[in-house]
Amino acid sequence: MSQPPRLKRRAEFLAVAGKGAKAPMPGLVLQLMPRADEAPLRVGFTVTKKVGNAVVRNRTKRRLREAVRLGLDPQAHRGFDMVVIGRDKTADRPFVELIEDLRRALARAERNLAAPAAAQGRAP
Repeated sequence: MSQPPRLKRRAEFLAVAGKGAKAPMPGLVLQLMPRADEAPLRVGFTVTKKVGNAVVRNRTKRRLREAVRLGLDPQAHRGFDMVVIGRDKTADRPFVELIEDLRRALARAERNLAAPAAAQGRAP
């Protein structure tokens, strides 16, 4: 399976952070935002300097990219932008657990996106 298209510009990351649903997990934080089109899933990766030096941050991003490549089907999530944020535990977390964190975070973020829409449908 190949890598999904990437988010690269700061404005894209900020849009997902501002308008998207957030799902923290022990190994990562996932932010998910629906778009108005049916283009393939776009994914961005980020790790703050708090996590460690450049070697640790790059290793963390490589692990996150591989987890997304193996753990998600980009065609199943068309029309979404996703940002995956590495945490200090990401570099040392067992890879199977990291993939499971990703899948659970995606399910939680999708539920969080659906909850406000369902709440708007119910008028008090």
